[in-house]
Amino acid sequence: MMFHFHATIATMLRILRQLSHDHRTVAMIFLVPVILLSLLRWMYDDNLDVFNLIAPALLGIFPFVIMFLITSITTLRERTGGTLERLMALPIGKLDMVLGYMLAFGLLAVVQAIIAGTVLLYGLGLEISGPVWFLLVMAVADALLGTALGIFVSAFARTEFQAIQFMPALIFPQFLLCGLLLPLERMPDALEVMAYFLPLTYAVDALQTVVSEVDITGEAWRDLGVVFAFTVGALLLGALTLRRRTK
Repeated sequence: MMFHFHATIATMLRILRQLSHDHRTVAMIFLVPVILLSLLRWMYDDNLDVFNLIAPALLGIFPFVIMFLITSITTLRERTGGTLERLMALPIGKLDMVLGYMLAFGLLAVVQAIIAGTVLLYGLGLEISGPVWFLLVMAVADALLGTALGIFVSAFARTEFQAIQFMPALIFPQFLLCGLLLPLERMPDALEVMAYFLPLTYAVDALQTVVSEVDITGEAWRDLGVVFAFTVGALLLGALTLRRRTK
């Protein structure tokens, strides 16, 4: 697969222009994480220790889920509408289009992480021991992971409803086994082994490390690397499985 810089940038700008006219999608990307985190703060108003423990992990999980949904539906809509078929008749490769999507949604993910992180830290009073920038980097990494997985699974769906059906298969198991609801060492052995094959496990581990550790540990850097490795893998699979039209 060849990479063409100009084609990738053109794809990114086209996606951003389209999203700029879709106010509901923009609101979902930027406002929903803030609203959900605010509800969480309200729930634990009398127990801020619990809030400080789980809020950083949810700062990564919420963007991960939202970007997965938006990307899978957007990519599928372009395929079923014939947009990809027309674009692929031009001198543009699959990797160019996939990278263009990643850059477009990546920019949105950066803004999303800054907004949600700022509200969480300075509006909702989250207290962490580690550096703020690493918390935001992990939130962006999780959003990019959701974007890459959304592009990948869109190749196997024929309707938007089918794209949403991938959530129970790919997202819910990761949420249950990521270590947020129950520490990995307290899970049955088989589930603990399964958890280490899921990228969200490493994302949550890194975000929870920021809560208690002043400096970034080697395990936190490892977790970030694993999340990016899963993202790159899903991105390449998305490029390989990208089809012109869903039949």
